[in-house]
Amino acid sequence: MITIRFGIITLSDRSSRGERDDQSGPALARLIQAEGWSLAKESILPDEEAAISQLLIEWVDSNELDVILTTGGTGFSLRDVTPEATRSVIDREAPGLAEAMRAASLKITPHAMLSRVVAGIRNQTLIVNLPGSPKGAVENLQVIVPVLPHAVQLLKEDPGSESSH
Repeated sequence: MITIRFGIITLSDRSSRGERDDQSGPALARLIQAEGWSLAKESILPDEEAAISQLLIEWVDSNELDVILTTGGTGFSLRDVTPEATRSVIDREAPGLAEAMRAASLKITPHAMLSRVVAGIRNQTLIVNLPGSPKGAVENLQVIVPVLPHAVQLLKEDPGSESSH
């Protein structure tokens, strides 16, 4: 079994100011730990595109993470800028992940059509946007959990990655 090192960034103006507890980050952390993976970094930021981009770059460049999950900032509100921040730092998109999450969510709620989540790769790190609600974040992550070990193997150019095709 491959150990995957995760970082979680919660994007919320209110949570960053201490006005509301972050529930999505801890919910994602529980799922990651239940899979036997490692949570290496956590942060809460306001919905500020430059700050989000900067932290994504710092975390990727630290070479301490295989996957960075963001939660929040993916809707239609003017303050929802997570997809734009993500696109500004990734080298390549991974549209299949976002498409799979939206397709699965659409079976649960028509509001999934409003999701603007993005997934992509910067260097050897996968960045995945998730919804801001704890329920939506966990449901979306559960959709892609089965492919994450193989994705990380491919990104790390692990010779064993071909055996799982």
